[in-house]
Amino acid sequence: DGVAYRFETAFTNASVTVNGERAGVRIPDGTAASWYSATTEWGCEETVPRKSTANAPALAANELIYMPFLYETKGSAVALTDVDVRDYPVLYLRPTHALGASIAYEGVFQPYPSKTAYAEAQWDEKTRIWVDAPQSHARFIRVLEDEPYLVKTAGARTYPWRAYHLADTPAQLVASDLVYALAASAAKGADFSWVKPGKAAWEWWNDFDNQGKAKGLNTTTYERFIDFAASNRLEYLVIDAGWSDKMCIWKMNPDVDLPHLIAYAKARGVSVILWMAWAQVYGDEARVARHFAQLGAAGFKVDFMDRGDADAMGFLERFAAACAKEKLVLDYHGVVHPTGLSRTYPNILNYEAVHGLEQMKWFRGDCDMTTADVRIAHLRLLTGPMDYTPGAMLHYEVASTYRGGSVYPASFGTRARQLAMMTLFEAPLQMLCDGPTNYLKPENRESLAYMASVPTVWADTVALGGSPDTVAACARRAKDGAWYAAGIGVSSAQTFTLDTAFLKEGRWTAEIFRDGDDSGWRTAYCVHETKTVAAGEKLDFKLAPGGGFAVRFRKAN
Repeated sequence: DGVAYRFETAFTNASVTVNGERAGVRIPDGTAASWYSATTEWGCEETVPRKSTANAPALAANELIYMPFLYETKGSAVALTDVDVRDYPVLYLRPTHALGASIAYEGVFQPYPSKTAYAEAQWDEKTRIWVDAPQSHARFIRVLEDEPYLVKTAGARTYPWRAYHLADTPAQLVASDLVYALAASAAKGADFSWVKPGKAAWEWWNDFDNQGKAKGLNTTTYERFIDFAASNRLEYLVIDAGWSDKMCIWKMNPDVDLPHLIAYAKARGVSVILWMAWAQVYGDEARVARHFAQLGAAGFKVDFMDRGDADAMGFLERFAAACAKEKLVLDYHGVVHPTGLSRTYPNILNYEAVHGLEQMKWFRGDCDMTTADVRIAHLRLLTGPMDYTPGAMLHYEVASTYRGGSVYPASFGTRARQLAMMTLFEAPLQMLCDGPTNYLKPENRESLAYMASVPTVWADTVALGGSPDTVAACARRAKDGAWYAAGIGVSSAQTFTLDTAFLKEGRWTAEIFRDGDDSGWRTAYCVHETKTVAAGEKLDFKLAPGGGFAVRFRKAN
């Protein structure tokens, strides 16, 4: 899968100060590279993946590259990332200068903060205006000043891995598990058998089942979501922002009877995950975990860390440990890319750090979402689970002039594409982003039934071909022996050949969801068919612009 190096120290000092680290990479000039950019103001890594085909990436003065960084040379693909980042900042890159026939990139690290402030924010189209706030009502923790060092840490320790995924093609990297393999295992004797992966109903993307916050933020709406989750065997309901009084998690919104909802859900076999901003939790991790565990919550969706310094990374681990003690699961949003911490703490089910489907709520035509999705599969997925939140039931053709809608959001591309994402985009906690009203329409019930039945954890993954500029595809084997294959395409129509050699032997029943001949403009139209195939048989799929396919293979009787 790759190679990696890291530093290890054995100083007798109880504590040492790390002033900096010299890290980086040098690649041949003219090499194709794919990357995400962050600014020197740091952030939550939700930008559109970009690609250059010659020379160094064109970056603004305040831009950096965040992990992973993929580059392609003749006959090989290499992706650099950092792994096991604990009590240390994450790695960023910046192109520095040409060295003969190559380009040098140096590592950049966010210093340890020396002064911070709790804050809220106000947005317009281009500007984020910060407003100081008490911790009880804050969403963010802003860094005002930095220390002249990266971290003060233990004298005897290991440092993060600098890992290089290696493959013949970028498509083969889709199946890489290098990050998981290098990450530290859970502590000896730790019991995580209670952790339950699964799928979740969720109200934020669909704006309270297309009612809007003013009408939909109430106990009755959440009861309907719980009933929907229970009837479709979804394990969780994520209750997003609004259940508390503004940001304050210690004061309930009187319109949302949270104790009743948790009990109502439990009686129907559904567990409740609560959204909260990290500013509400920081420094109080153990009390927060203990209080809401006693209330009956199953875990948290924690948001707006937006930083990669050692202090923020330390928070991720501290809260994971506190939640593990109380048997609570976690979904980290507004966060940097995964670095393997979910192997150390398996109760971390998911990370965001992706330009996901939430972007469609405020989409302004500033990117090609379908091509971005394909590149995401070749890039972001290398680092670990990804909370893209697929499952939209309203779709626009790729040439549409659609601009985001808060109450009635949509996706670009076809219905088959959304179904494919349930397999392709690995997520032990997989959200179904749309609402009960849309899912339960007669024309959407087949799609719902399939999405609700797709596993969220896998026994094996096989890359199927494609490239960051054409198709992203893989096959995953479920624990019951069934195989799920899926692929998505960019904004142009194309044909993809699925080689079923991964089935190894025998005959299999294939349940297929694919684009029809006119799915490019009838985007909700999806062909659903069943056929028997022999292992090794090749299946051709005609992908509409922004199209996809999803197949479930079960051993034939």
